Amino acid sequence: MFRNPRRAALLLAAGAAAAGAGRLLDRGDSATVVTVSASAPLRHLLSTAATGLFSSNPLFAPWQGSFPILNSFASASVPPANLSNHASGGNSDDSRCCPGCLGRNSIANAAAAVGPAVVNISCMQENGWLREKSLGSGTIIDPDGTILTCAHLVTDFQSTKPGLKGKVSVSLQDGREFEGVVLNFDHHSDIAVLKIKSKTPLPAARLGSSCKLRPGDWVVALGCPLSLQNTVTAGIVSCVDRKSSDLGLGGIRREYLQTDCAINIGNSGGPLVNLDGEIIGVNVMKLRDADGLSFSVPIDYVVKIVEHFKKNGRVVRPWLGLKMLDLNPMVIAQLKERSSSFPDVSKGVLVPMVTPGSPAERAGFAPGDVVTEFDGKPVETIKEIIGIMGDKVGVPFKVLVKRANNVPVTLTVTPEEADASR
Repeated sequence: MFRNPRRAALLLAAGAAAAGAGRLLDRGDSATVVTVSASAPLRHLLSTAATGLFSSNPLFAPWQGSFPILNSFASASVPPANLSNHASGGNSDDSRCCPGCLGRNSIANAAAAVGPAVVNISCMQENGWLREKSLGSGTIIDPDGTILTCAHLVTDFQSTKPGLKGKVSVSLQDGREFEGVVLNFDHHSDIAVLKIKSKTPLPAARLGSSCKLRPGDWVVALGCPLSLQNTVTAGIVSCVDRKSSDLGLGGIRREYLQTDCAINIGNSGGPLVNLDGEIIGVNVMKLRDADGLSFSVPIDYVVKIVEHFKKNGRVVRPWLGLKMLDLNPMVIAQLKERSSSFPDVSKGVLVPMVTPGSPAERAGFAPGDVVTEFDGKPVETIKEIIGIMGDKVGVPFKVLVKRANNVPVTLTVTPEEADASR
């Protein structure tokens, strides 16, 4: 028996909601309002049940004249014409409780927002009597036909003097085909910018930000694996700062987004997208010997590369000749256990090694130095140092370091332009 009329009413409405009828609203006061969206058959069933309950249960007697049951649960929170969309078989209600949450249509909506801007890219290369065709993907980021993709699709990585492979063909999802022109490319980051000409504006995808991504965030990968256009896969972010050294890649330091999205041959250059339908990375590679290990260039880094293209026509990277390590309290405590002379710092960037003949060696850097300020700004990470240098080559920077036994030293270092072959 129900000994609390208000609770009984809420239970009745909750049963309707659980059956797929919709939602209920409890204001928490004596004038409780219950709103339930229900299909016609379910409304009839609940009406019959409610009538029998109220007529046979004396506990409801005081409420019979004032309890707001409108048309015996026939009242709906949406117009009747839209009831079918709110039923369990509909597909228009995303049911996301907040931005970033995964609703029933979240992945489909994200793919639909970016899909029309995803293109298939093919490039034919002739090596003597041998003709090779590379296949990949790209994304239109401007209605004028500007496309982001991977450099290895359109340039020859094997040559000592990298150049373009050959004619670039671009196919849109709507069936249109264009000849692409390579505007800029950067082998170090594996990013290239193409351009196609159209008489009408082209569908373009929005650029998001990768700086706030966290492991576990949902992402969607789009592209043309094995030339299969309109292919969508989904997964989560596995790591937001996978270092190139972790993957056995030499050269200048790089960081990737690691995901478990299915990436295959032909996905290279395609977008990695968040649930808001924004590009947060460019898919570049996967590990051959493992499933669920795919990697993308973070979009914040890609944007900087594009800015370099516009400003310099190429990417300019300052080089110091330092191997660096971000410090945190646990690492600092361990280093102090190993050596009591380690400087008393709570943050900074450790220098384990200095490259012989480098700008850093000429400036007087030594292994064991802890960088605490760079160009007058406190620094905690390598990213911050790289950000401060920007594209400033040949410009001197004042650097404050702490050495063993807390000896402070101010150095002046002038970076050179990095050589990607180093």
